[in-house]
Amino acid sequence: MSKKKDKKVAAEEAKELEKNATEEKVEETEVVEKTPPTPEERIAELEGEVKLWQDRYLRNMAEFDNFRRRSLKEKSDWIKTASEGIVLTICDVVDNFERAWSQASKEEVEQPFIKGVKQIEQQLVSILDREGVKKINSLNEEFNPTEHEALAHIPSDMDENIITAVIQNGYRLNGKIIRPARVAVSNGVKPEMPAENKENIEIEIKETED
Repeated sequence: MSKKKDKKVAAEEAKELEKNATEEKVEETEVVEKTPPTPEERIAELEGEVKLWQDRYLRNMAEFDNFRRRSLKEKSDWIKTASEGIVLTICDVVDNFERAWSQASKEEVEQPFIKGVKQIEQQLVSILDREGVKKINSLNEEFNPTEHEALAHIPSDMDENIITAVIQNGYRLNGKIIRPARVAVSNGVKPEMPAENKENIEIEIKETED
């Protein structure tokens, strides 16, 4: 029995030794296969890594530049929007001055107090002009949908599509329309003359003929 065990143990040890030898051969083969790269291969490998990092750097710089431009544009747009609101508020004040002068008599306009108020109005107009604000000329001009907003079409002695009245002034800021002018436009139809006026004209004509 002991001899059989010895043979069995010896067979297992031989098998284990053979297995270890096979593994060592495999390891040696792998070592042989993993030979160090040549200088040319190493240079090519490093150049590839450099190009990869360059591409990443350029891409990040481009993204940052786009972010910077976008931020500056958003800031600029915000400032412009805020400026437009303030400018239109001042324009409303100037329009109110203009309406007040249209209701004042010639004697009232010549009063020292009124002249002082008119100087204040001129200061506001000068400030707006300095900031690039221009009033849109509308009265007696042809209607332009990009500059004007028609609130009414009325009979008039003027040709069709000519602005006969300005209801609210329009303004530009640095060439950009910030508020279109609100206007009344001629429909090309001559207004009918009241009967009394017609009779008076006929009487005048007869008197002239006589």
